[in-house]
Amino acid sequence: MWISVIEDEAVLNNLITKYLQKEGYQVRSYLNGEDAVQNLDKPTDLWVIDIMLPDIDGFTVFREVQQKNPNSYVIFISARNQDIDRVAGLELGCDDYISKPFLVRELVIKINRLLKGSRPKATEVHVGPYTAHLEKHLVYRGEECISLTVKEYDLLLHLAANRGHVLKRGDILNSVWGYTFYGSDRVVDDTIRRLRKKLPELDIATLYGLGYCLNEEKDGPQLD
Repeated sequence: MWISVIEDEAVLNNLITKYLQKEGYQVRSYLNGEDAVQNLDKPTDLWVIDIMLPDIDGFTVFREVQQKNPNSYVIFISARNQDIDRVAGLELGCDDYISKPFLVRELVIKINRLLKGSRPKATEVHVGPYTAHLEKHLVYRGEECISLTVKEYDLLLHLAANRGHVLKRGDILNSVWGYTFYGSDRVVDDTIRRLRKKLPELDIATLYGLGYCLNEEKDGPQLD
C-alpha cells in the first residue's frame, strides 16, 4: 500500500517515513503542498497532510486529493490546541486527525486502523512476564499492578513495538518524548534505568555507542 506524507518539518517527515516503511508501507514524502499536488496522479491509499504548510495550506491540498483520489484516506496533522482546524478538517471529510506534538507510533496506529481495519484490536501487550493493558494504561505482573510514570509506560510500549531491533537514543527521544523535546538524550538512559528497576525481568540490552534493544522472547505470546 502507498502512503503520501506532506510535512514541512524535515525531521518529523523523515521519522514518519521511517516508521511507515518499517510497517511495510511504501511511502512518498513531500516537504510542501505544491510538490504533492504535482504528484496526485500517482496511486495513493492514504494521505498524511499537515495543515500548516509553507506554500499552500493542507485544506487546499485535501480538496485536490478529493478530486483526483476520492477513495484515498486522509489524516490531518494540526498544531496543538487548534480546535478550529480539527473541526474544519472533519467537516471537509477527513478520516482522522492528530495534533502536534504526538508520538509517531500513535499516528501509525491510526493509519493501521484505516488501512488494516479488519485486524483485531490489541488490548494487551505481553513483555516477558509483564502485561501492559492498553485501555487501562496499567502494567501487571500476574495480579500485581506496577506503578509506572507516563514516559516509563510509553517507553515500555515503544520497546515492545520494536522488539529485537536496536533503537538509537535520538530515535527513542523523538518517538517517546516528541521531536519538539529539547532536553538531553540522557533522559532516555534515566528512564531505561527506572524501567529496569521496576521491571527487573525485562531483557533490555545496552549496546554501547548505539542504543538499546528489547530482546525477543523465545516463547510465549506477544500480542493478544
